[in-house]
Amino acid sequence: MIFMKIKELRSLSEDALKAKLNEVRLDLSVEKRKIASTGVSSKKVKVRELKRTIAQIMTLLREKGVKL
Repeated sequence: MIFMKIKELRSLSEDALKAKLNEVRLDLSVEKRKIASTGVSSKKVKVRELKRTIAQIMTLLREKGVKL
């Protein structure tokens, strides 16, 4: 699942966090393309959750001292 709680994210290794970050970024770009092509904004909640997950992962990576 893409949406993970912060406790679950904290338990992942740096490599796993980087992989999850790439996965979530890909999903975000797909959702944005769907919205742009159809003009339907029913996925705004999903986009917001994806952005939030990206921010959480990036914060955890910075806390661990990983350069992005």
